[in-house]
Amino acid sequence: MVGSELSLSNPIWDIASGRLKLSLTGHISVVRGLAVSPRHPYLFSVGEDKQVKCWDLECNKVIRHYHGHLSAVHGVDIHPSIDVIVTCGRDATARVWDMRTKAAIFTLTGHTNTVATVKCQAVDPQILTGSHDSTIRLWDLAAGRTLTTLTNHKKSIRALALHPSQFAFASASSDNIKQWKLPKGEFMQNFSGHNGILNCLAVNNDNVTVSGADNGTLHFWDWRTGYNFQKITTAVQPGSLDSEAGIYAMTFDKSGSRLITCEADKTIKIYKEDDTATEETNPINWKPDIIKRRRY
Repeated sequence: MVGSELSLSNPIWDIASGRLKLSLTGHISVVRGLAVSPRHPYLFSVGEDKQVKCWDLECNKVIRHYHGHLSAVHGVDIHPSIDVIVTCGRDATARVWDMRTKAAIFTLTGHTNTVATVKCQAVDPQILTGSHDSTIRLWDLAAGRTLTTLTNHKKSIRALALHPSQFAFASASSDNIKQWKLPKGEFMQNFSGHNGILNCLAVNNDNVTVSGADNGTLHFWDWRTGYNFQKITTAVQPGSLDSEAGIYAMTFDKSGSRLITCEADKTIKIYKEDDTATEETNPINWKPDIIKRRRY
């Protein structure tokens, strides 16, 4: 497991023991995003020093730099089927790079503010970006242009999450979490009630959606109905301020049963399912509307 959010290094941890195995140093400012390739022994890191680095995990050193961003780089993702990475940042662009030659294939322009998050998938739209200009853009990778611009959000979008088995995704903003159907980006429903600046979002195969906020709250949602079935407030480390309870990044592990979060008190926390939970101890008070109102 690799963790980095708001750190200058990329520490690598043994999940079983919780011990630090290795720390990769090289960035000279905050590291804002990481991506581990499923097909190569590579780790990609991006940071506020404008740098995009490729690390070889077999020899634990930087083997490539990708130059072009004009300001801090906020996110990175790896295309699942071709040797391409996509980065995004404060210069209001997303950039498509050839993983091996370091060539800049496209500079995706159109956003008018920081592009905070980027996601890649194997089929069109192959690139999705969320920005502080309150829009989501779906991109045609072959042509390097926008397919669709989604303008439903009213506040900055800081996180996107692709559903692992359905052709859909969710976006997180402080006004709402919204669920969208691909490929056209059709609005499906809102997940309402998580008040705060939402920094991260994750979805697993069991249709559990989790959102994390700057105030240290985690909300668990049912993907199908949008029902908020659980709320957790993270406990800060002893000696930390209450204001250091923010949750910056999260992901599910490969099994989908463990949730891993990176938090402002410099900790990485791992959450697991409660095996003792029953309908009596955790009652569901779900009262759906007879007619679901489509609120945009």
